[in-house]
Amino acid sequence: MEKSKVLIIGATGRLGYHLAQFSLQFGHPTYILIRDSSLNDPNKAQKLDFLSTAGAIPLKGSLEDENSLTEAVKQVDVVICSIPSKQALDQKLLLKVIKESGCIKKFIPSEFGVDPSKIQIYNLARRFYAGKTEIRRLIEAEDIPYTYICCNLFMGYLLPSLAQPGLKAPPRDKVTIFGDGNAKAVFVKDVDIAACTINAIDDPRTLNKTLYLRPQGNVYSINELVAMWENKIGRELKKIHVPEEELLLKIKESSYPDNLEMIFIYSAFVKGDHTYFDIDECGVDGTKLYPHLKFTTVSEHLDTLV
Repeated sequence: MEKSKVLIIGATGRLGYHLAQFSLQFGHPTYILIRDSSLNDPNKAQKLDFLSTAGAIPLKGSLEDENSLTEAVKQVDVVICSIPSKQALDQKLLLKVIKESGCIKKFIPSEFGVDPSKIQIYNLARRFYAGKTEIRRLIEAEDIPYTYICCNLFMGYLLPSLAQPGLKAPPRDKVTIFGDGNAKAVFVKDVDIAACTINAIDDPRTLNKTLYLRPQGNVYSINELVAMWENKIGRELKKIHVPEEELLLKIKESSYPDNLEMIFIYSAFVKGDHTYFDIDECGVDGTKLYPHLKFTTVSEHLDTLV
């Protein structure tokens, strides 16, 4: 089967770079939309040079420029957008262009996180998830073929601190347990998210579906994370228990976005927003669709932090 031609928006970002690499590796003709300003950033310029050398076709343009978007979109079959979540609404013009082009057989919007339709604390996190929710509504209202990728948390976020607000590394003396500590969160490495996403491009099983990632070795509660970490460092940590009501009060007393880290902890490790539902009733499970993919486990990631 002929490989779909792919346009990646955000290819100089952390996830977008891996998406472009895997798209090329898997044999897709790969186009990357680049701003002129990217060429002035040494880090981004280096990534662009590597991708171009590997075969990616750079197209100058931006999400604010309709003409450049139109020229880019008409050359491909699939569009993947990996801009930051806070910029989700910047995809509106892109949706207009995709709809008018009529040539796109799948759009993968900038999601790559927790499923906004499954958030049990939506009102508390509305300002973060509202943009993604609006983009979903526009996609579906315009009958644009899509796949939503919901991987929950990147492995580089919250996991390195064992979900301890303000810390950048795992604690070695004391640790805070939120709620009863038993709700499970999901962490996936960005490179693994990218590999799974590219596998889904030409897979009809993912068309107009939400694809969830919940690898077996990547689903842990705070209690389980702490026990694993204690075993790795050979030391027992002092446990400080913070009831749900106390964490909720701290969130409400803090302003957005300063309280976002605590909101994510509350969502994942108290309410269990990553794992309370059955994937098969809501979408498709990427780990079942692509059993050949190996996901970096939580334990393997923590080994690098010992």
